[in-house]
Amino acid sequence: MNQFARTDLFCDYYAQWVSVYKEGAIRKVTLDKYLMTQEWLKKLIPEVRLCDMTRIVYQQLLNDYARTHERQTTMDFHHQLKGAVLDAVDEGLIDHDPTRKVIIKGKQPTEKKIKYLNQYELHTLLKGLNLGKEISWDWFILLVAKTGMRFSEALALTPKDFDLSHQMLSVSKTWDYKGKGGFLPTKNKSSVRKIQIDWQIVVQFSELLKGLPEDKPIFVTKKRVYNSTVNDILARHCRVLEIPVISIHGLRHTHASVLLFAGVSIGSVARRLGHASMTTTQKTYLHIIHELENQDVDLVMRSLSSLC
Repeated sequence: MNQFARTDLFCDYYAQWVSVYKEGAIRKVTLDKYLMTQEWLKKLIPEVRLCDMTRIVYQQLLNDYARTHERQTTMDFHHQLKGAVLDAVDEGLIDHDPTRKVIIKGKQPTEKKIKYLNQYELHTLLKGLNLGKEISWDWFILLVAKTGMRFSEALALTPKDFDLSHQMLSVSKTWDYKGKGGFLPTKNKSSVRKIQIDWQIVVQFSELLKGLPEDKPIFVTKKRVYNSTVNDILARHCRVLEIPVISIHGLRHTHASVLLFAGVSIGSVARRLGHASMTTTQKTYLHIIHELENQDVDLVMRSLSSLC
């Protein structure tokens, strides 16, 4: 990094810190978050120098950011800043750690209700799909519903990823649909996985994949794919079939919820979804877990009363 003086602007220091330590070391989607933080610094503290960065100044920065963001987003903002701040402290550009005992605030979170279909509604959707003899977005919808894959993971599937003899689907990459196209690594190490598929998928895709290039994505016919395109197709099906309108990501939630209600363990669902830990699964599907716990209580009471 270039030599900075204590009187240099903190936002300039942060911009170079991101360039030196983050570019090329993290995924583009994560780097974009750091670059967004960089833009917020220009808005909120454009004139703050490194030597001005005290606990009060840093706390006020977080408070100003928190006025328009929820607490978790403010926490992420703080984490994206903290590494650069501590490096500046180590270099003697900031006197003391201003992030110590920081208070994270945030505006009241909007109620986020995860949209998913129940088993009957999912069955209605799958029956209503137009599954022809060639690959289409309706086949894409079916595959996501039956595997719980992320949108980018399903886009990246090639014929080579289908191990039909063992009823397995390999997830080892994603498709850069937000950028210029092409393969990218998975979200995390846990996302690299094998998903068991049912015999119907095996039979259907053994025909669909015939003659397709082994290493080319089966659903991507042109470099640019928009998730809005597939979401619109799914939404049209939902309206025609008179079931709740959900997104492709909602299909992933549907897949998980159907499995949980069927009694599949949280650990197995987490592995199938490619979650980094069971905690992620538990947090995301807490409402379902609570409902299952209530069912368990009823079952316990019935079992105990039958002992009399």
